[in-house]
Amino acid sequence: MEAEDGSELCFPQLQNTSCRKPTLLWHEALLPFFLMSISTLTVALNLLVIISVSHFRKLHTPTNILILSLAVSDLIVGLLLLPVEIILKLSCWFLGDLACSLFNYVSFIVTSASVGNMVLISMDRYMSICDPLHYTARVTVNRVRLCVCMCWLGSVSYSAVFARDSLTQPGKYNSCHGECVVFIDYVSGAVDVVLTCALPVTVIIVLYARVFSVAVAQARAMRSQISVVSVGLKMMRSELKAARTLGVVVVLFLICFCPYYAVSLVSDSLVSSSYVSFVLYLFYLNSFLNPLIYALFYPWFRKAIKRIVILQAGS
Repeated sequence: MEAEDGSELCFPQLQNTSCRKPTLLWHEALLPFFLMSISTLTVALNLLVIISVSHFRKLHTPTNILILSLAVSDLIVGLLLLPVEIILKLSCWFLGDLACSLFNYVSFIVTSASVGNMVLISMDRYMSICDPLHYTARVTVNRVRLCVCMCWLGSVSYSAVFARDSLTQPGKYNSCHGECVVFIDYVSGAVDVVLTCALPVTVIIVLYARVFSVAVAQARAMRSQISVVSVGLKMMRSELKAARTLGVVVVLFLICFCPYYAVSLVSDSLVSSSYVSFVLYLFYLNSFLNPLIYALFYPWFRKAIKRIVILQAGS
């Protein structure tokens, strides 16, 4: 009986302080394989986005730079965050307390950077649709690159504040060996919900509500005008199409992101561990969906993929 109990422990030599190995129910047995497939596809698709935008000079536009930044955060999700969550689902944490703290720190960075990228995308579409005459002068590639760098630096600094205890005292909040948990006190959690969820989501919704109201008005004006300059008409249609496509990206992000933060507002006793895992995987699933949206709605992405696959040179 003791041997059987020992076999269920993460560290059998530590009988009194070791965590127990996680157990999967019969209906959860295929979940790790499904998540691993999603992780692999997430990495592959976002790599294609990064290579496409980085390599082809014609794609070096302000909007595509923002898409590139979002693809980087999505790549980290597929390459690191999701695989580690799969490991935690199947086994114990054997990489040590410091690695656990660094993993949680990176997850904070990716989450806040993703939110920041969505805010920047919403601002970009707002400027292009609501102030098209000044868009090209005010929104340049270099300025967008600067904004992206500030977004990531801000995410690194902001996340360091919340992860400082776990980084300075790794394993402080672990209840047993073989566990990887993160603890945020009530005040810090409330501030994080406001700064990382409530405020950005409000900004995104307000900006895109304005974008779509103006886009509808412009679409009606385009249909009512008979004699228009064809080049200007094509540019307007292109901007409207980009607004719709990125609108889908933003809406899916909100659908996948809001439940993730809503859980933090509810008492742990009211939320099952299965639901917590569900909202976490839903948030990670968004990183897989974004490049699929680009493939469905952006011809330039499909052309770039074709040229990359056949190793066709050019920029």
